[in-house]
Amino acid sequence: MVHNKRKIINDPVHGFITIPNDFIFDIIEHPYFQRLRYIKQLGLTYMVYPGASHSRFQHALGAMHLMSQAVEMLKLKEIAISDDEQQSLLLAILLHDIGHGPFSHALEHTLVSAISHERLSLFFIERLNAIYGDRLLMAADIFDNRHPKKFLHQLVASQLDVDRLDYLMRDSFFTGVSEGVISTDRIIKMLNVHRDEVVVDIKGIYSIEKFIVARRLMYWQVYLHKTVLSAEHLLIRILNRAKLLAERGENVFASPALETFLKNRFVEHDFIERPDLLGVFAQLDDYDVFFAVKMWMRSTDKVLRLLSQKLVNRNLMKIEIQSMPFDAGYIGDLKSKTMKFYDLTTDEAESFVFSDEVANNAYNPAFDKISMLHRDGRTEDITQSSDQINTELLSRIIRKYFLCYPKEVAGKW
Repeated sequence: MVHNKRKIINDPVHGFITIPNDFIFDIIEHPYFQRLRYIKQLGLTYMVYPGASHSRFQHALGAMHLMSQAVEMLKLKEIAISDDEQQSLLLAILLHDIGHGPFSHALEHTLVSAISHERLSLFFIERLNAIYGDRLLMAADIFDNRHPKKFLHQLVASQLDVDRLDYLMRDSFFTGVSEGVISTDRIIKMLNVHRDEVVVDIKGIYSIEKFIVARRLMYWQVYLHKTVLSAEHLLIRILNRAKLLAERGENVFASPALETFLKNRFVEHDFIERPDLLGVFAQLDDYDVFFAVKMWMRSTDKVLRLLSQKLVNRNLMKIEIQSMPFDAGYIGDLKSKTMKFYDLTTDEAESFVFSDEVANNAYNPAFDKISMLHRDGRTEDITQSSDQINTELLSRIIRKYFLCYPKEVAGKW
């Protein structure tokens, strides 16, 4: 029986998305990719914006759709992209987030250490390449920036890639934050390639200005929202406590896959030396973690129990944010109050009172740049072409320091 693999997906952001061919359909159907259905795109952001429950699966399909549009537009402008390169671009962007763990960026370095989701994505692409007889070799090269045509990698990962075009539109749609809305259609139509570099035709400058500003607003209003920070760092403390108990040999409820990562501190070398480990990681998703947290609400360990109850019941930590590090005496006073209120040791109080920093810059021309192509053939950075963008503000790294502590001790004594 021959199955129809040329499916059409109705996406709330982009409309109808067509699966380009049978092989891409097979990759989408693979359990490695299907797992992305069960990983939220924005971690615990739904605790602030209730609509933000969309998945990495949706984002990957949306990014593939935009990549297909971008390639067709570049080919219309007589940019040389072969059929194999086009197929590999679609595979590279489809799989660019396949290495994400549960709750996406929220637990990036908690369950595994010293390895990014990008490296894990490459490992997954290479594993799929072995499964499918070297049909993803070029996709791996493009993803890892090893392909001789460097502009192909820029379409997948740069300061103006289709990944960002999709997630800004998608995250804006599902959070309801209209400041993130950008004109993806116009930006894609303005894309070009000059001397092996992705550039934007100068008449698209206002759309790029809007893109950069929208990204800055989305970071502070959504991605680094103070309540989101409080929720996600609470989850990190919960997982760290569970790992500490598991490493001590204590019985901590977890699925087999989660238990493996609680009991061990794996780094990149372990994934290289142990090929089976990637398969175990592929069994992890949001459900493993959140079901475990719900079970830990009845843990015999006081710290794990209290922290888990706070997250599940959304009794989140109070959070303060400022532009300078918090005074050590102030933090110490809060820890003393927390120890007394919950009858905790000094070490245990570290899980309830904690400080950290976040940083963001909307545009970094030193790392990567968005080049505008003028009609006379010269190119220059967007910050040189624009008379609207505050270069100093948008390229400067903005740091904010935050302090979290239980609401119950706020203002006590």
